[in-house]
Amino acid sequence: MSIEKIVEQALQDGYLTPAMEAEVGRICNTASELSIEEYMSLDRLMGALLTGEVVVLPRKQFINVMEELVLSEAIARVAEIEATSDRTLDVGDIAAYALNRLPPLYATTEEGANYQRERAKKELQVLISKQVGEAISRSLDRPSPFPERQVLGTTGGGDVLAGLSKMLEDIAPSYEEPDRDSYEEPDRDKP
Repeated sequence: MSIEKIVEQALQDGYLTPAMEAEVGRICNTASELSIEEYMSLDRLMGALLTGEVVVLPRKQFINVMEELVLSEAIARVAEIEATSDRTLDVGDIAAYALNRLPPLYATTEEGANYQRERAKKELQVLISKQVGEAISRSLDRPSPFPERQVLGTTGGGDVLAGLSKMLEDIAPSYEEPDRDSYEEPDRDKP
């Protein structure tokens, strides 16, 4: 879906979904250059967000408790290895490897998260340790990461307006908004 269609849909519905927000971000991040129409659509969206004409639907709030348990285990074990050797390990790679081999433990409340933590400590700690150990072994056996590897960016549930503004600044640092009163559509029939 194009930026223009996403903005039209958001204006029609009165809300911007997380999927719509992600698609706008994807388009902006992958496009080498945005058209004037796309910039004008993004400007309309920002205006609608500022006035409340369009609201951002919140993301569902939940956590996978297994992530924090695996990270804690991985950080402790990697710190031991790095303190006694000249090796540097990527905690993210180790955690991702282990998490892909462990059951998720989702919770939507603090009480639920505490329950999942206790359950995991009683029933799954041995499995967590085993998977983190296996991930570390594989990491130690692997050569250094390739320089062309790109770490995933962070897109938190922060302020959408700030995110859109930052994205626009990054894509077009010297872009100046045209005077809308004197704007003329380009003649698309000319070769």
